[in-house]
Formats: sequence, C-alpha cells, structure tokens
Amino acid sequence: MTRMDTASLGTQVAAYRERIESVLDRILALPDPGSPRLREAMRYSVLGGGKRLRPLLVYTTGAALGAPDEALDAPAAAVELIHVYSLVHDDLPAMDDDDLRRGRPTCHKAFDEATAILVGDALQALAFEVLAEPQAGSPAAAAAHLAMIRLLARGIGTQGMAGGQAIDLEAVGRELALVELDEMHRRKTGALIETSVLLGAAAAGLHGGPEFEALREFGAATGLAFQIQDDILDVAGTTAELGKAAGADAARHKPTYPSIIGLEAAHRRAADLRDRALAAISPLGPRLEVLSQLANYMVGRAN
Repeated sequence: MTRMDTASLGTQVAAYRERIESVLDRILALPDPGSPRLREAMRYSVLGGGKRLRPLLVYTTGAALGAPDEALDAPAAAVELIHVYSLVHDDLPAMDDDDLRRGRPTCHKAFDEATAILVGDALQALAFEVLAEPQAGSPAAAAAHLAMIRLLARGIGTQGMAGGQAIDLEAVGRELALVELDEMHRRKTGALIETSVLLGAAAAGLHGGPEFEALREFGAATGLAFQIQDDILDVAGTTAELGKAAGADAARHKPTYPSIIGLEAAHRRAADLRDRALAAISPLGPRLEVLSQLANYMVGRAN
C-alpha cells in the first residue's frame, strides 16, 4: 500500500463503515430474540450511529496483512457488539448514569433499565456466537477463530475492559497518580482498541512474533492516546459536538488527564503516545500506512 492522502483514507473508511453497518444489520435480524422489545433495543443501541473505529481497525489491519474482507466481517462485528454492550452498561444509573449517547437517549432512557441490562448481556453473547460460527476452509481458519475468541475474551475481562471499569468506579472522588490513571485506561479503553488491531492480525493468520508484538504496541499506545483525547474533549467539546453530555467527568469528580496533569500536558501526552504507536509499526513498511493515518485521526478528532 502506498502512502494515502486524506481523500483516499476517507474513501476507504466510508466503504468499511458501510460494510460493517450491513454486517451488523444482518446479524441483528435475530429471528428468535426471545422478545421483540429486546431485539428493538439491541438494534436501537447498535445501529444508532457511531464512529465504528474498532471495526475500522480490524478491517484495515487485516486487509493490510492480506486478509479478505469476508474473513474480517466476523471479528469486526464482534468487537463492535462488545463495544456497544459496554456503552449500554456504562450509561446505566449504577455506572455513569448518562442520558445521552450518540446524540440520542441512552438505551435505559429509551427503553428501561432492566431492558438495557439484558441488551448488554445479549450483545456480549452474540459477539462470541458470531466469532464461533463454523468456518468453511482449512484448519488454519478454525485456529484463527479460536485465537480471536481468546483475544476478545482477554480484552474485555479483568485484564481489560471490566477490570478497568472496576478501577474507574473505585477512583471516583479521589486523586489518582498518573501511573494509576494510565493503568485504568489501558484496561478500560485501550485494551479493546488493542484487541481490535490484534483481531485483524489474527484473521490474517498472524498470531505471534515481532510483527504481532509491534501491532500490539501500536494498539496499546493508540488506545491510551484515544482515551486522553476523549478526556480533553470532555473539557473542550460541547454536548452537540460529542453527542453526549460534555463536562460529565468533572461533574462526577472523576480523575482525568486534564484534571491530573493539565490540558496542555494532556495534549502533549496524547501526541507522544501517537508517535510511539507510529514508531512501533514503522519497521513493518508502507503496507500499514493506513493504520498511521487512523492513529492521527483518532488523536486529532473533534468528537
């Protein structure tokens, strides 16, 4: 892959977003949902917009390593289903108690709290069902899917998203050192972004070695930079721009990068992490240029 200009990246991103929307719509047809209301709430939560950054990372990483788009649909859909499940539960009164998500009422506001809990549960189960679907082809394809199941499970469990969320809840109202804040967000946000990159690699048959570890470093650094930018936008953005309540972290007395190291230092730290991510994959050559472009977008975004 040659160096991409902004227009080329935009075209590829738009194509992958259109593709994942179609894949998710098909998966969420749910001929046997148990309850039509549950299906409606699941579709409302998943198909209600979003940047689809995690599926984009799956597609772009996998495609750069030679995987066909058809082999990337399942992991791209699975990671987005997991991401949305985490948002639905994160918005609940027992967690962050948010009323707005992606410019619309959150799931528990549009439906009710019990339904929102079930939506999260069902989306998590559906994600693993999608990844576990029997794959036609060689034993290598089956091995790739087993590897992806392991990656996703680790990325969302105590080592990743759930562990980070637990640290986050315990941190409300108290001061954290920078190293503690890094650890919290490395798990809560960064782990799923790192996992998205590694899912793309695994779908392409890459399961270990120097290239895999370089991609792991890229994903980890990009994931933490993404969260720092999220903290910055909570201070500098507006509710209309973000699609969710601005200033919510400060209102809940949650530790953030701007509150601990200041806004300018937070900008510098995000940029340093982005540079670390780019340096990690630089030795892998121009085929991964699209990942560099995405990292720049994720750190420079306005919502």
